[in-house]
Amino acid sequence: MALVSEFLGQLTLGFGGGREPRFPTVVPAVNFDPEKDASWIDTAIKTKGVDEDLIIDILTKRTYSQRREIAFEYEKKAKKDMITALKGVLSGSLENVILGLMKSRTQYDAFELRASMKGLGTDEESLIEMVCSRSNEELVEIKKVYKELFKKDLEKDVAGDTSGDFCRLLLSLVEAKRDDPSNIVDYERIDNDARALYEAGVKRKGTDVATWIAIFSERSVPHLQKVFERYKSYSPYDIKESIRKEVKGDLEKSFLTLVECFQNKQLYFASKLNEAMKSKSVKEKVVTRIMVSRCEVDLMKIRMEFKTHFGKSLHQTILEHTKGDYQRALLNLCGGDD
Repeated sequence: MALVSEFLGQLTLGFGGGREPRFPTVVPAVNFDPEKDASWIDTAIKTKGVDEDLIIDILTKRTYSQRREIAFEYEKKAKKDMITALKGVLSGSLENVILGLMKSRTQYDAFELRASMKGLGTDEESLIEMVCSRSNEELVEIKKVYKELFKKDLEKDVAGDTSGDFCRLLLSLVEAKRDDPSNIVDYERIDNDARALYEAGVKRKGTDVATWIAIFSERSVPHLQKVFERYKSYSPYDIKESIRKEVKGDLEKSFLTLVECFQNKQLYFASKLNEAMKSKSVKEKVVTRIMVSRCEVDLMKIRMEFKTHFGKSLHQTILEHTKGDYQRALLNLCGGDD
């Protein structure tokens, strides 16, 4: 039985309760020599015109912990900070990728959240993606690092930049009150939640959004997956159709993002990448954020979902829609063709 429960535990994909299985495309480099890498980076930076290819091929093929070791050796050798040195010689899309890789995942998420709320206007799309796709544990860590980096509470920044039910939903998620998955399936609670969602939405005139927010932000993912199945026995529409009928704008996008992440988080990211590279003007910010933040987590699985659902490989799509050093960096993070 121990083996069975261990296997079942692995099937629980995030949002609380155990660690997620990993499907990285960037894995630790074998025969890793941080001194040698630091020396090559120093040479690449000092080369007339900068050797971007060398920088890309080293830093996109090492894990974060290996990159930190390289930075440590670089500072010992060059007597200056490697990130500052890279900032001085890189620019544009490539700079965003490389500097993103020099942050831990949690730091990167914190910086991306801050960027989505800083200055005039809010980047709601980024905010929704980041808050709705991160697990309880990740959100707890992000809040801690956000406070350390910016001397501000993430909750206060979210509250200051959003409003209404959209704000209330984001704040409920950021509070990280989601239940941990349980080995016991509570069918009565599943039925109660499914009926509550129906009665708070499709069944009545106007939507009781508070009930939806409570259920979506506080129940465990395996529980919600069963609730959405049970919901079909009450409502003539599935949960996604009901969301589209009941709410609009950023609130609608947030609820839909949550459902998609609960059902298949890797497919959600694959769809975002596909959408970002559909037109001639690539949404580089979205592509960079997903490739950088998922390459040591589940990008291999995102790649598989991409090929299955969109008929061509992520590698091929990057080749068609990007160019130059940025393309080279993304292809390295992608880790191969399917």
